[in-house]
Amino acid sequence: MNTSTSEGQQHPISLYLKVWVLLFILSALSYMVDYVQLEGLLRWSLILIFMFLKAGLIIAIFMHMMWERMALICAILIPPLCLLVFVALMVAESEYTLFTRFSFFS
Repeated sequence: MNTSTSEGQQHPISLYLKVWVLLFILSALSYMVDYVQLEGLLRWSLILIFMFLKAGLIIAIFMHMMWERMALICAILIPPLCLLVFVALMVAESEYTLFTRFSFFS
């Protein structure tokens, strides 16, 4: 077996280093949210945005999702996205239920 024609793809180390630096910057920005003592919706929005950006970079580059077939990407990403839609629907329903309870029982 010839090892020079082995299957697989080699990615340049510079790509991984750039992503690592970007993850470090996003983590520093996430910590800065606490350091400057932001509060309320802005704080949680920024923390969640930085979290999703870091998770997306890790999935795309380090888990090699960027180089996979579209069918596999859809098979992995669509079910969690559907769950997020269902969670959003249940949040809307819970707010409606809470509103009606306050309206009729107070």
